[in-house]
Amino acid sequence: MADPPSGRLGRMAILSLVAGCAEPWPEPPVVDTGVFAEEHEDWRSRREARAVEPPGGPVLWIGLWDLPHGETVFGADPGLPIALPAEDSPPIAGTLTRQGEAVRLEPAPGAAIRVHEGDLIEGPIELRHDRMEDPTRLQLGSLGLRVHSEQGTDRLWLRAWDEDTPERETFRLPDYFPVDPAWRVQARFEPYVEPEPLRVPDVTGGMVEFIARGELVFRRGRKEHRLIATAGETSSSYFVMMWDSTAVDATYQGGRYLRVDFPDESGWTTIDFNRTYNAPCVFTAYSVCGLPPRRNWLPLRVEAGEQRPN
Repeated sequence: MADPPSGRLGRMAILSLVAGCAEPWPEPPVVDTGVFAEEHEDWRSRREARAVEPPGGPVLWIGLWDLPHGETVFGADPGLPIALPAEDSPPIAGTLTRQGEAVRLEPAPGAAIRVHEGDLIEGPIELRHDRMEDPTRLQLGSLGLRVHSEQGTDRLWLRAWDEDTPERETFRLPDYFPVDPAWRVQARFEPYVEPEPLRVPDVTGGMVEFIARGELVFRRGRKEHRLIATAGETSSSYFVMMWDSTAVDATYQGGRYLRVDFPDESGWTTIDFNRTYNAPCVFTAYSVCGLPPRRNWLPLRVEAGEQRPN
């Protein structure tokens, strides 16, 4: 065990620690418990609806294939690098050619690929991936197709979803912990001098990168905890990847996600852990989910928010 600090610096450190513990911590804005429960249920209902809506609903996703540089042929032929369901695709539907971030589609004759709710594609077209403005959304039978990209990596994928999947009617979110206003806490945002890249592993074995803007500092009991908060240039809130010890027995083993409002002028915001939610990879194998950085592993049980599926 390290020796305690001594001398003047040691006394200053101890006084600083005592002062920090004694500093009053603001309470979150008072809410009516009935209204709070209704708002939480409304948020949950909207989340459940989004999970089955194309193209972003993970329940509909049926495939995710790497797009290497050069040509990749796709269709229903099971020997192809991208093999689609035979009920929706001809044996060869077309060829995707990647050069850098540019991806060109050349449909096979008679493949009947359309731009979503548009005309048949008769010749080569350039595809815009889903991190570009106005991404290209393709339609082939009941399938939707789109080039998928993740921030902080040059990898590209072809994502497919099936709008006729039966799960669209039967899907339900997993259980939540009982909604509890005590899991609404005030947090002080401590911005970094400059935004920092935050590289984290993803569930495919690669790495993705986020922009870390600073840290959210909150108290549980008398102990302070920190969470790295990320946000893109056009984000309307902070995105937080977190892990806590409920992952051992109750929540997703890989951690959960959380959205937090930007702070007010005084630097404070509210974290509502009742709205922690599962990453898409909990509901599908065809996802690229970033995993919480070790600094966002909380040494406590957050018994709030979405649990793992049964």
